[in-house]
Amino acid sequence: MKGKLLIFSAPSGAGKTSIVRYLLDSGLNLEFSVSATSRKKRGEEIHGHDYFFYSSDEFREKISKGEFAEWEEVYNDHYYGTLKSEILRIRKKGRHVLFDIDVEGGLKLKQLYNKEALAIFVMPPSPEVLKERLIKRATDSYDNIMMRLEKAEKELARVGEFDRLIVNENLETACKEAYKIVKDFIS
Repeated sequence: MKGKLLIFSAPSGAGKTSIVRYLLDSGLNLEFSVSATSRKKRGEEIHGHDYFFYSSDEFREKISKGEFAEWEEVYNDHYYGTLKSEILRIRKKGRHVLFDIDVEGGLKLKQLYNKEALAIFVMPPSPEVLKERLIKRATDSYDNIMMRLEKAEKELARVGEFDRLIVNENLETACKEAYKIVKDFIS
């Protein structure tokens, strides 16, 4: 049996990574798809665990060979993408592939895999709450937060293109809702 694809997308700070972590520990036969990037490693990050790290040239070579299901140049020479081989590796094991991916990439995967994929948008209760969460997280500069909020506005405009919507007002409730949606889809 080929595993299905479960795509979680959201603006930065909406809580999708927390929901994805919850689902990975839920016993639903899910495996996380590790993304590829051309950015430098940060801190203790490990190649093949946190990301597949490639130079910009190596990344472009993989693009030209058609090795990505989806990819994006997010900033100049900073690429991110999903390797077809990573999806295949997980599906060959009969497991379902779980993605924590930006809106653009999530929609590209949904388009490519169509009925085999479920695209779920995680939404903050309001733009104000999103701003509070990003500030409270304390991982970004003020300029970076403002840039993320600007990007979030564009991402929120695409919510209608997703199969399902989870409003993350309360993380525990959102996790339980995600579990039910995922369980129903893979059953």
